[in-house]
Amino acid sequence: MDFSFARAFKQRRKCWHYQWVATLIERLAQVAYEAYRAALPTPALLWEDLTKQERQAWKAAVTAVAGQTGGTLTDAPSGRSLVIQLGEQRHTFRADFTVGREGRLTIDDDFASGQHARFLTVRGLWYVEDLDSTNGTTLNGRPILSVQLLKKRDKIRIGQTVMTVVSV
Repeated sequence: MDFSFARAFKQRRKCWHYQWVATLIERLAQVAYEAYRAALPTPALLWEDLTKQERQAWKAAVTAVAGQTGGTLTDAPSGRSLVIQLGEQRHTFRADFTVGREGRLTIDDDFASGQHARFLTVRGLWYVEDLDSTNGTTLNGRPILSVQLLKKRDKIRIGQTVMTVVSV
């Protein structure tokens, strides 16, 4: 088997699983919104009529609620923690979370969006994705255009804030 083909197949398999998880999170967010909408005394917009940012906020809320319960649908039973160095502080996460001015990991940065980036775990591996932020997110100096696998010593820049992966 051609080595480059094997590598591409392995990457595609990882992406397939991530796409499945992203679809599941999207569906959970939609169900949560529909339940919220049904409980309102006055009519609200349909899920399809929400802005992209509003839908992303609902997806972030679904993963944040799952994080408060100690796990997510994407956690493996023996999932590993993610430790991030931000300034002088280290933060440890065991479940998906968002980073931004209003994220679970809050950063005080005028160049960061409210929900700027999402960190998620799939089968014990940690990934990062930009949530269509205004100023983008970089991983080791390169713009994040799609979900990226994290490894020790990776540097993630959100706005003007740089954080380092201590362990995964």
